[in-house]
Order: sequence, then structure tokens, then C-alpha cells
Amino acid sequence: MNLFPSTKPKKKISIEKYFWQPTGHPEGIEVVLRRSAQSRTIRILVNQEGRVTVTGPLRTSKVLLVRILNAQASWVLRKQKELSLSDRASIKLAGSDKEFQMYKKKALSLVEKKLRHWNKHYGYAYNQVTIRNQSTRWGSCSAKGNLNFHYRILFLPEPLADYLIVHELCHLKAFDHSPRFWSLVGETIPDYQERRKALRRSIC
Repeated sequence: MNLFPSTKPKKKISIEKYFWQPTGHPEGIEVVLRRSAQSRTIRILVNQEGRVTVTGPLRTSKVLLVRILNAQASWVLRKQKELSLSDRASIKLAGSDKEFQMYKKKALSLVEKKLRHWNKHYGYAYNQVTIRNQSTRWGSCSAKGNLNFHYRILFLPEPLADYLIVHELCHLKAFDHSPRFWSLVGETIPDYQERRKALRRSIC
């Protein structure tokens, strides 16, 4: 009889947001530094939305992760540029400045209303909410907890606008697109995969 049954150690993981300012990129880039007990090497991932994640073993120092990121800066920036050009070829979001100014306030009103509604479930704290006229992004969440949305959210079908709001809200808790992030989105938008595909095809 085994009086001392073996127990599997709990998986350990550390996720940190980092504001990276590579040479020639003064506006900076939001990066996720991810340390995991399961990782054996340090690697850099740039996903389809251009988000950058640096993953390493659990005990890896922040200094080392950033040093390797800096060493691979040219590759990271080139990869982001390729993805950006690919997005622009299929989705042209930016409208005229006149149209942007015309609908900016209405878009902000809609976004703030939907944020209040969906955040009743999540209860996350966020800072500034801004409406933009970007070329390739419907929305974004900064490392400082600021939420940005494209003014053309105003013209999206409501299910897609709701998905976009929830997507950026959940980035306040999970900055990457890990299974944990999608689990949070799925709490209120169970069909998020279909809505995500539809949003990528949407050109208002």
C-alpha cells in the first residue's frame, strides 16, 4: 500500500506585457514575455495579427528575453510588415478623414455602451477608450489597458461588433491568443470562431 502517492507538479507559467522600442520604431510595439516550465528553449512568435510573443523557460530572466528579442528585431519587424501588407491587400478599413470625423463620436458612444454591457460579465478595469481610422485593425488593447476601436465598428452587424468588443476586453486579462484567452471570449461569445472569420471578411 502506497501511503505517499506521487503527485504531478502543477504547471507553472508567467505572462508579462512589455513595451518594446526597437531601433527605427519609435512608437514601440507591445510584446508578450511568456515563461513556462514546459519550455526548453527561447523562441519568438509573430501571429497572424502581428502580435509578438517571446517564450522561454520559467527561470529565464526578462533581460535575456529582451536581449534575444533585440537580436531578432529585423526578423520580427519584417514579419510584421509582411503580415500588414497581406492584410491591406484583402481588408481595406481606412476611410476618408471627413467620414472619420463625421462618425467618430457616434462610434465612441456605441463602443462605450457595449463595453459597459459586456463588462458586466467580466468586470475588468480599463483606461482610455479611443476611436481610430486605421488601415488594417478593427481594434487593439495596449499594455497600459487602453482600448482602441476602428470607427467603422458603427457599421458592422451587431453580432460582429459584440465579438470585437469582447475580443479586446478579454485581452485585458490575457494579452495573447492562448487557449485561456479564447476560453474567456467563449464565456459570452460561444460562436466566436464563426464571428471571427466573418469579421475578417468584412469591409464596410
